[in-house]
Amino acid sequence: MEKVAGWYPAWHVALLYWTWLFLFTFGFTGAEITCRSCHSQVKPQQQQQQHPQRGLLMHLRTDRGEKKQPSFPGEKGGERGRGAGMEEEDDDAGLRATLSAKSSGWETRRFPGGTQENLPRAAATTSTEDHPLRGRGSVPGSVRRRRGRIPRGAAGREPGESGAARFGLEELRLGSTTFALAGDSAHNQAMVHWSGHNSSVILILTKLYDYNLGSITESSLWRSTDYGTTYEKLNDKVGLKTILSYLYVCPTNKRKIMLLTDPEVESSLLISSDEGATYQKYRLNFYIHSLLFHPKQEDWILAYSQDQKLFSSVEFGRRWLLLHEGVAPNRFYWSMMGSGREPDLVHLEAKTVDGHAQYITCKMQNCSEATRSKPFPGYIDHNSLIVQDDYVFVQLTSGGRPHYYVSYRRNAFAQMKLPKYSLPKDMHVISTDENQVFAAVQEWNQNDTYNLYISDTRGVYFTLALENVKSSQGLEGNVMIDLYEVAGIKGMFLANKKIDNQVKTFITYNKGRDWSLLQAPDTDLRGNPIHCLLPYCSLHLHLKVSENPYTSGNIASRDTAPSIIVASGNIGTELSDTDISMFVSSDAGNTWRQIFEEEHSVLYLDQGGVLVAMKHTSLPIRHLWLSFDEGRSWSKYSFTSLPLFVDGVLGEPGEETLIMTVFGHFSHRSEWQLVKVDYKSIFDRRCAEEDYRPWQLHSQGEACIMGAKRIYRKRKSEKKCMQGKYAGAMTSEPCVCTEADFDCDYGYERHSNGQCLPAFWYNPSSLSKDCSLGQSYLNSTGYRKVVSNNCTDGVRERYTAKPQQCPGKAPQGLRIITADGKLTAEQGHNVTFLVQLEEGDLQRSLIQVDFGDGIAVSYANLSSTEDGIKHIYQNVGIFRVTVLVENSLGSDNAVLYLHVTCPLEHVHLSLPFVTTKNKEVNATAVLWPSQVGTLTYIWWFGNNTEPLITLEGSITFTFSVEGMNTITVQVAAGNTILQDTKTIAVYEQFQSLRLSFSANLDDYNPDIPEWRRDISRVVKRALVEATGISSKHILVAVLPGLPTSAELFILPYQDATGEKKRKAADLEQISETLIQKLNQNLVHFELKPGVQILVHAAHLSAAPLVDLTPSHSGSAMLMLLSVVFVGLAVFVIYKFKRKIPGLNIYAQMQNEKDQEMVSPVSQRENIPNVPQSELMSPEQLVDEKLEVQPIEQPQATVQNPRKGNATKVVWTEDFQKACGSPRGFKPRPGAEVFPQLLSPRAQKKSLPM
Repeated sequence: MEKVAGWYPAWHVALLYWTWLFLFTFGFTGAEITCRSCHSQVKPQQQQQQHPQRGLLMHLRTDRGEKKQPSFPGEKGGERGRGAGMEEEDDDAGLRATLSAKSSGWETRRFPGGTQENLPRAAATTSTEDHPLRGRGSVPGSVRRRRGRIPRGAAGREPGESGAARFGLEELRLGSTTFALAGDSAHNQAMVHWSGHNSSVILILTKLYDYNLGSITESSLWRSTDYGTTYEKLNDKVGLKTILSYLYVCPTNKRKIMLLTDPEVESSLLISSDEGATYQKYRLNFYIHSLLFHPKQEDWILAYSQDQKLFSSVEFGRRWLLLHEGVAPNRFYWSMMGSGREPDLVHLEAKTVDGHAQYITCKMQNCSEATRSKPFPGYIDHNSLIVQDDYVFVQLTSGGRPHYYVSYRRNAFAQMKLPKYSLPKDMHVISTDENQVFAAVQEWNQNDTYNLYISDTRGVYFTLALENVKSSQGLEGNVMIDLYEVAGIKGMFLANKKIDNQVKTFITYNKGRDWSLLQAPDTDLRGNPIHCLLPYCSLHLHLKVSENPYTSGNIASRDTAPSIIVASGNIGTELSDTDISMFVSSDAGNTWRQIFEEEHSVLYLDQGGVLVAMKHTSLPIRHLWLSFDEGRSWSKYSFTSLPLFVDGVLGEPGEETLIMTVFGHFSHRSEWQLVKVDYKSIFDRRCAEEDYRPWQLHSQGEACIMGAKRIYRKRKSEKKCMQGKYAGAMTSEPCVCTEADFDCDYGYERHSNGQCLPAFWYNPSSLSKDCSLGQSYLNSTGYRKVVSNNCTDGVRERYTAKPQQCPGKAPQGLRIITADGKLTAEQGHNVTFLVQLEEGDLQRSLIQVDFGDGIAVSYANLSSTEDGIKHIYQNVGIFRVTVLVENSLGSDNAVLYLHVTCPLEHVHLSLPFVTTKNKEVNATAVLWPSQVGTLTYIWWFGNNTEPLITLEGSITFTFSVEGMNTITVQVAAGNTILQDTKTIAVYEQFQSLRLSFSANLDDYNPDIPEWRRDISRVVKRALVEATGISSKHILVAVLPGLPTSAELFILPYQDATGEKKRKAADLEQISETLIQKLNQNLVHFELKPGVQILVHAAHLSAAPLVDLTPSHSGSAMLMLLSVVFVGLAVFVIYKFKRKIPGLNIYAQMQNEKDQEMVSPVSQRENIPNVPQSELMSPEQLVDEKLEVQPIEQPQATVQNPRKGNATKVVWTEDFQKACGSPRGFKPRPGAEVFPQLLSPRAQKKSLPM
């Protein structure tokens, strides 16, 4: 049967519709907006410091083979740019800890599936754009948050289509033009800069970033001079083969542009002084990682390289000077101290040679060692330096606890004082506005919340503002704290507090003195009543703000619109991530209205006179909504004829923002579409005086906010005119001070009755340690006025601290500590002692300090002890430092036990190479230098898993089984642990013979272990060749020192079956053969061509000396005694003539160390030290405290020596100069001791015994 294809219109139309919808939903891409100029993950706001401007950087994800998620282009482990420049006049505000760009510096990436994600691109400390408060992090990186939700309603439904009366259903048209960047359809990134401030110039840098190669392969530079209506391509002006990577703009002179080339191709700068019309290229000899422009001097720049070097330029990058090396990332700042005070001063955190971090200041043109200043004494924690406004913060961890220090206006550092038992484990500086520090502190018992603290003017004493503020972890590991400062109104904050596992939003109008819940709207979007009763039900807001300053994110406010707050949230008992709506307040948070049932980006135009709303959606849009009456009603406008996937929105910088550029694309293969939207056409005139009405700021009817009544000027809601420049508050009148204008002082807590009473740990009667008799101090009333509060009279006199005369007081609470908080010091280095007194007057007391080494000092009427008392210890040991402070009313004393050490450099384990069974042997750890301080010795025998721990460097042991045994000693000196390992052979019997060599061998003896090992091998080979004896019976060890000598060991050979092939008689026969060949001068070797070395026998000894045969003839016995006698005589003559005590080296079985050690001697006893009667003996410490079991080893019995006589040795002068004679050892009586030796190459004289 034949089938016929027919036409079914309804079915085909439906198929085409769903196909089109599927392509637009899944085939096209979304956008990820990324800030690339963020100074760091969690950088506190800095109002004045400005950074280079960066454009809106958009990443277009195409289907041209990119398979992996894109990474930041050109980044080598860090951000390339730092900070986009900010206009100081821009009114956008909002306190945050992660800073963002003001007018440019954003990156948009497109991903399949139509999602958008916002990431920080560059930091700008002068931006007043609203952002969430985030804590400071230790690792630099991007702060990300998801943007772009799938709407709850029908796909593509515009806001207001629910039929609400407040939305106009008539579609209006905005004046707009569209320009396509032709020829750049393959480019997947774009950076945009708009100068603003009556400038019509817009610059766009597009790039093709190959994610497989990890580099930029193409770039184009576009320039518009008519506010974005048309663009000109400038590739021929910068070089057709030049590949550009980044765009920077001077924050104080927007005409100065800087382009950075791709470092993969070349490292150069292109500089323009005419808003990008012409460029000059300058070569660089380093790779720029980030830039920091001076906040006032337009040509001053700091550049941070990828190899952690800091450069400075005073010619806008035309010439660079190396400032410092080893600078911590993002830890360098321009000086902001005072008005015009040292503008060329640079603050930086640098790494020292030994790896510590240090706070340094220097001039930008001269940072030599002689001109550097180190304001903070000692080292600081890595990545802890913050310079913000008039404050400098550092962190120092000691005793496992972090301690925070602050310097106000370049004065001396003081430790930040939190409530005594807050015990912070993390702190983030949130704000330093208005001469006050706002900090978030995570205390010891907190995990996902922080407490907010606010300080006095100096930033030293902190009081609690709000407990348990919600925090979260960003995608890059940064801390995000749910705290938001409302722009335009001083002292007004919103915070999300966690109460019984529920998160609720609170508001304050007086910097945290009082907090209250938000009143929910009376009606919903459709006019239905909402039954929400405080405190059981309230409005809760999301306080996270988009890192893109041109999309509002969750919450937005502006300095130029102080009463308007727009935020997303929900109504109920707690904050929820579902059922999110948009709310607006036009009276500074007192009342709220619901404006959308879905999330929108709300932008401010014309100083808040116009609100622009664009829906968060992954679908293409062509409409937006405008409100001219602070969100009470909305009108629908179309801004493009075709639906556009929106990647970003850029508003004209400046105060009269009426032009907006929308960046997007029609499809995933289309070129970049730039839609210029001009809102001027919707206004028919400028506002006149009669178009405004007064509005008074209040808090639930209370007009006095922060001690003043402020009246603002608002445009009447029915007037549709253009406002122009913002005039600020009309009037401000101070209020009479009440108790509400005062917060609790440090050490005081507010009780349920509202009174501030002392905390249990605080003693109000304690005086400041700086208070001296005859001077005065401020006696707190328990209250302090809120900083920036402008109230006058009233109760101010009653609550203000009163000056009182410092009374005389007996010293109490005396402490003596070292400046670094440690109980150890290094010999020959300065030790700084700090004397602290809780009560009393140090300046009018007698201070006596005994350093414990025979030196004592006294101070009378000491003017200051802040710098400490310095002393240098010339010897090592434990010293008892005592301090006595007394005046006419009493005295107090304190004691400190200080361990003075000398760095341990080398450990040498001295023990015999061969020993007999069941005979005690000494093992001694010889140290260099010998006088190090308090040491702990850890001894390991064989494969035993438990060590023997002693406080003495010598032990005795015996072996009961033949074989090879390893002994390891570890010596712990403070944080330093060194070790040495030796191998010892155990036999039932063996013989040894001392060897000597031709005198000419000394001329070639460098006296190093490697040379001795090689000569030992050569001598052994010569002996085997001359005698024919198996090498299994011979062991040769060349001894250190001069003249050159060696020890020959004759060993019983034992095969794998355990049967001894040689008996005692065989050892005797081998010895006679060896001596015969040696006496006949038949053992020799060639050291080098023409240099022959003869080997001679010195003396023979047997171990043990026992009768080796059943019977002997008289003549044989006589001959044997003669040989022994002659051998002893030769040994004595040899010993006293040449003075070479032999160090037996088992060359075949052990590794010699590079530095030979001297024979041990007893520790000198004339060093000033702590009397032994006052300390526990080493034996008691080992037996009673360490609780370590002796090693149970079948081969060896180990003993810890208690008594013994020290060997008397006189050492060379060169050796003693280091740190003292080598540490002594005490051989157990009757133990087998092999003599030790270390002789320098130049030492050829004998050492007197």
